Order: sequence, then structure tokens, then C-alpha cells
Amino acid sequence: MAGPLSSLLPFLPLTVPRSLNTCGTIWAMRTLSTFLLLAFSLSAAKTLDIYFIDVEGGQATLIVSPSGQSMLVDAGWPANNNRDADRIAAAAKLAKVKQIDYFVATHYHTDHIGGVSQLAAKLPIVNFVDHGANNESGKAADDLFASYTRARDKGNHIVVKPGDKVPVKGLDVTVLTSNGEKISSPVAGGGAANALCGGFQPRALDPTENARSLGTLITFGKFRMINLGDLTWNKENDLVCPSNPIGKVDVYLTTHHGMNMSGPASIVHALGPRVAIMNNGAKKGGTPEAWQVIKQSPGLEDIWQLHYALAGGKDNNVPDAMIANVDESCEGKWIKLSAMADGTFTVTNSRNKNTKSYKPKS
Repeated sequence: MAGPLSSLLPFLPLTVPRSLNTCGTIWAMRTLSTFLLLAFSLSAAKTLDIYFIDVEGGQATLIVSPSGQSMLVDAGWPANNNRDADRIAAAAKLAKVKQIDYFVATHYHTDHIGGVSQLAAKLPIVNFVDHGANNESGKAADDLFASYTRARDKGNHIVVKPGDKVPVKGLDVTVLTSNGEKISSPVAGGGAANALCGGFQPRALDPTENARSLGTLITFGKFRMINLGDLTWNKENDLVCPSNPIGKVDVYLTTHHGMNMSGPASIVHALGPRVAIMNNGAKKGGTPEAWQVIKQSPGLEDIWQLHYALAGGKDNNVPDAMIANVDESCEGKWIKLSAMADGTFTVTNSRNKNTKSYKPKS
């Protein structure tokens, strides 16, 4: 026997001497029980917990490592009476997170970094991770970036490039894309030729911050999840063609909220996710074209959605049980994923407590 329990065995009173009276026997049995409970608690496996927070078609994904360190990817919209900052803070409290150890800004758009200053007033943010300078200009873009940098200047600033790591203790967080660039070498499990590249139809080049999105692969043991922010059509294809440097993933957070300006089959089907989480809003994302590409992905078991997509109708939405917010006017219910190092994970809908478990890949 190995692990914490075996290290306690020399100290366990496994037999009770005959000379002990009844009180002594009870004492010995209680001592044994105490040691066993301690051993069980020490050996209990900790999980990676991920909260997909509803910020009405933006992104706010709270990742809590088994080590206790936290990483928040984006912070939703500004204003709205602190709506998104309050929802993130509520999820953090539920996860027993008292500070954000690493805040990752995928790119500089309002639905992703607009809520940073409001959140920073509620929770300390230690490290700010981003792709560097803003690539958009104009009053709105400049004001948004200035608001973000004012919050960022109060913490530690880390600029990352593809291949870098976000050093969350207990996880491997690899930067796949940043500032329009992609990783130059495959990660473990990646590198195979991608047969889906031949049918790709390119679109007009995207000059916006979306194409500069900071994308990450989060690995915990055998569990793998990808989050590419709002990376757009051509850049996604470039990432996995002619070869796929990522390999397969367990969970795919839909790029760009499930909008049809992202998510070509050449990447979605190459990643072969078992589960897709769609961080859409009622009227943003979840477009029928993108939803169908995900639905038809080989090996896909389920899609979970933060919102019922009004544009999709019944044919392009999952059953209500797997949607966190079924009404346009909602309470901001979240979806939680808990993963074990062996690749097992569960997904829970906070609205109705619907939970489904997924076994490790064979």
C-alpha cells in the first residue's frame, strides 16, 4: 500500500491489548477511527474546478487549481450596476477564492475586459497576463484600454507569447496563441497531420483584437481544456493546419461565444472534444451554423450552454436541462466543471443541479 494511509500504518493501534478495560478499548477504537479519517482526508483526490460564469455573451471563466491558486480568464462587461463583477465575485466566494492569482485578458474588447476595474474593487488581482499592446485605436478603444491598464498597474504585469506558461501551481497552462502568433512546436499529444485542412474556405482577414486573442490549453493530469477567446476563422485554421499541434481535448470552450465568424470544422473536429461549453448570451453567439459544426464533431458527447440562443430555435439548442439560463431575462446561473487527474470530470448546471459525469478516455 502506498500514499498517506501507508505512512500512518506504523502508528495505528490495530489491536487492543486484553489488559485494557472497556474505557481503554473505546479509547483505542476512537484513536483508530481518528487516524483512518485523517488518512482518508489526506488521500482524497482534489479536483480542478472551473466556473463558466454568465456575463451575457462575454467571457468570465474562473479556474481553481487543486493547489488553491486561481486563474480568471476575462471579466465580462462594465457598468450594468456591477452585474458581471458581482457574478464573478459570487462564484469566487463559492469556490473559496479570496484573490485572483492570475487574470488572463484574452484581448481588449469590452465584453472581455470591461469589468476588470469593477472586479478589482471587490477582489485583489495579483498578476495580469495579456498579449501586450492594444492593436485597436479610437476613443472607445483607448478609453477601454486605459481603464484596464489602471487596474493592471496595481498588480504584476506579465506579457506572454505562444509557448509560454501561465504558472498556476498544480496546472499546466500553455499559451497557444497571442498577439496574432501561434505556437511553433506541438505540445504533448499533438503534431499529427490534419486531414480537415483541405476543405477549409478562408474568409476576409480580421484586423481586430479578436484575431490577437490569447488562447490557452489547460492540462490537469489527463484532463485537457482549450480556451481561444475570440480567435477568428482564419487564425483558428492556421493554428491547426497543416498539422494539429494540440491533439485532442476533453472540453472545448466555444470560440467567440459560438458565433459563425469563428469555429471552422478544421479546428473543432480536429480537437475532437467530448464536451463543448458555449458561453453565449440570449442574443449573442450560439448561431445555428456554429452550433451545427460543434454538434457534428466526431466523438462529441454533449454541449452545455450558458443561455438558450434565441436565434437557434429548438433545432439549434440543447435540451433545457443542459442550459443554465433558459429565459432572456435571467439570474445569471453558471455551469461548473470538476475534473480529476485521471481524466474523469463532471459538469453541473447551477439552475437545476443537473449533473453528468464523463469517464476518462480509453
